[in-house]
This record gives sequence, structure tokens and C-alpha cells, in this order.
Amino acid sequence: MRTRLVVSLLGLVLFAGGAPALASPPTPGDQPLPGYTISNPPLKPEVVGGKPTRVLQGVHKHSAYIVEVPPDWNGRLAMWAHGYRGTGTVLTVDPPAYGLRTRLLGQGYAWAASSYYGNGYDVRAGVQATHDLARHFGTLVARPKQVLIAGVSMGGHVIGRSLEQYPGFYDGALPMCGVLGDHELFDFFLDYQLTAQKLSGIGTYPVPADYLTAVVPRIQEELGLTTLLPGGPDTVTDRGAQFRAVTVERSGGPRPGATPAFAFWKNFLFGLASPPAPDAPLAFDPGRLATNLGTRYRPSSPVDLNRTVQRVLPADWRSRLSPALTEVPRIAGKPRVPVVSLHGLGDLFVPFSMEQEYRSDVARNGQSRWLVQRAIRTVDHCEFSPSEVGAAWDDLVAWTDRGRKPAGDAVGDRSAVASETFGCRFTDRAAYAGPGTRKLFSACP
Repeated sequence: MRTRLVVSLLGLVLFAGGAPALASPPTPGDQPLPGYTISNPPLKPEVVGGKPTRVLQGVHKHSAYIVEVPPDWNGRLAMWAHGYRGTGTVLTVDPPAYGLRTRLLGQGYAWAASSYYGNGYDVRAGVQATHDLARHFGTLVARPKQVLIAGVSMGGHVIGRSLEQYPGFYDGALPMCGVLGDHELFDFFLDYQLTAQKLSGIGTYPVPADYLTAVVPRIQEELGLTTLLPGGPDTVTDRGAQFRAVTVERSGGPRPGATPAFAFWKNFLFGLASPPAPDAPLAFDPGRLATNLGTRYRPSSPVDLNRTVQRVLPADWRSRLSPALTEVPRIAGKPRVPVVSLHGLGDLFVPFSMEQEYRSDVARNGQSRWLVQRAIRTVDHCEFSPSEVGAAWDDLVAWTDRGRKPAGDAVGDRSAVASETFGCRFTDRAAYAGPGTRKLFSACP
């Protein structure tokens, strides 16, 4: 009876439209996810002590990777977490920057870097892919006796969350120009648009499709920003001066280089605004987490922004409040292992306030003993010299190996940050004579 019933039902299905559709087979782990391709050209080995390194490249769990092992490996591994790659469909992977690749290999460290399995602002992909590759290293080479992690920009967000997602797995971290303040980065971008609109008298939020071409030029004209250049004449109006002061406050407070940094970044920050994209994944529209609901603006004159600015709720409250590992996750501030961070004072793409937010979170959790932060007198994003990065790495190694906690800057001390010499202690004086934005600061004594 049961067999006849099954046969009858199968006949009914076939009569009604054929056999049920079968699910697509899963993508093999040695291939990128659908929609992505991989670019991972061969990396030439370095020569250490007269011998070539061993370079391994491939794809693991949909992410491209590079692994490099020195001839006399010390049994330790350094993971490299890259920054934001945009929203393209090509996955790429690169070695540690700032001369760190050569330094690591010369000290006997192996290193490994992942492309992550997706682009966009997808911290979850970075956290998981970096951890997966570190574990895969045990199969490719051998299980390391220590794992450190370093990285830049969004990679700093990856690092901050990785230490909490996999407690005890990493032994120390070097985030540079990192998004350690997590969601507050997108709050800062939102603040920039809303305060500029209010102070110019041109309110257009959510921004329209022609915001950059039709609206921003009018805002800049009203605030005196059109011809403002770093180191040039101060062309801002009274309300433009308030806008600049508010931006400085929201990005870390009064500090050396803040005025030329505002002129350097003003156009770029307007370009980060985009119309709502409700159907886009969170990694491609992280701005929907942003809010200024509880923001207090300073200064409050000539316009009382706290009373009159448009207040915006997060479009995605669930992701904003979730403790889970989302594409744009929270960082609680519980590193539990040594962390040495570097950050440019004038960086407004990932502002210096990210360090202050992380410092507050770490202190609230009673873990300040694990955090050392250093300010570098630069304006461009992730603008560090090999000397600055190398010194931070060496100090991190000494801390993890011998318990020797290095010195840092008081990034949470408002008066210290405002000092004309703040950031001089760890800034490479030799780099002042080179290219880049360091000349926007006075020379350190």
C-alpha cells in the first residue's frame, strides 16, 4: 500500500510539472564563491641568510592565500589582515606591508595572508578566513607554537573582533589605522553629512542620487570650503569654521595637524555618502548601521546643532545591537593579549577617535594592561614608515615573549592630545623629509 502511494504521488508530481528541482551543489572549498574570481599571481620568494624562502599559494575555504616560511623557521606565525577592498568581484591577497614581510622572515617568522572569501566591508569574512588559514597552516607546514596578527584599516576591525571571537588563539596583535571603534566609524561619516547640511542650510538626508554633483558644491560654497586647501588661505565662513571644529571634535578632539587634515579630507568625506540601498547586503551598505541619536556636538555656536540637527536612527537596528559576528560586528574591548596599535593623527577616513573609542571599551572591561597605542604625525590613511611599523612590531614581540610592556601615547588625555608636540614620541623624524603629508605638521623638537 505504501509503495503504491509513493508511486502515485510521484506520478502526480511529474504530471504537474516534472521532478522537484534539486539544490545547487555546494562550491568546492578550493574555488571562490559564485560571483567572485581570484587574482593571486606567483610571489617570488625572498632570500634569507643566503637561502630562498618557501612560498605556498592556493585557495582554502573560498579564499586565496599566500604562506611564506623562512629557511630557519622559528615555529611562529604572523597573520596579515588586509583592509577594505571595495565592492568588486576579484579577490586579491598581498604580503605584509611597510617592510614587515622582510622583517618577519629575517626574524624567523612565517607569515600568512588571506584574500577573505568576499569583498565589501565584510569583517566577518576577514575574521573567519584569517582564522581558517591560520589553522590550515598546521596542515601545510606545521602547527605553530605562537600566532600573532597584524593588519591595516578594516583589517584592524578584523583584528579587534578576532581576539574576542577566538580567545586564546592569537598571542598578540598589531592593528594599524584600524577601525577599532567599529560602528562609530559610520556614525562619524553620517555626522559629517548632517552637520554640513544643517550649517549650510541645505538639508537633503537621505542623500539623493545627485548629491555629489548638485548638492555638495552648494554646501561647500555656503561654508567656504570650495577653494580650501591644506596649508592655504583659510577661506571658511563662520559656519564653515563651526563645521570644521565639529569635525575635529568628532574625529579625536583638538590636536596637531587637525586644521590641514580637515582641508585634505573634506571632499573625500562628502564622497562617502550614498543613497539608501535597502536590497544590498550589509557589507555593501554598512552606513545603514549609523546613527547620531545620542551624539552631542561641540561647539554649539553660532548654530545650536544639538537642538536643530536632523537625528537619524539606524536603518538596521538588529545588526547594530547584535553581539554576533556580523559583516560589521561590534568590538567589546576584551583583547586579553598584548595589543600595540598605530594611528595617524590627521587620518579622517578612519579617524583618530577610533583609538579613543577602543581605549574606552578596553578600560571599561578592566583590560587596559593589554593595550598600548601610538600616535603618528601623518594625515593620509595608513601613512606609516617602515621604521614606525618595525619598532611597533619589535615591541609587540618583546611584550609577548618577555612580558616587557612598551610605552605608548595617552590617547584619552584631551590636554595631552592637544599639545603641539603630541605624536612626536613615536613618529619617525627621518620620514619628515620624505614625500607624504608629514610636512603639514611642524617638525618635532
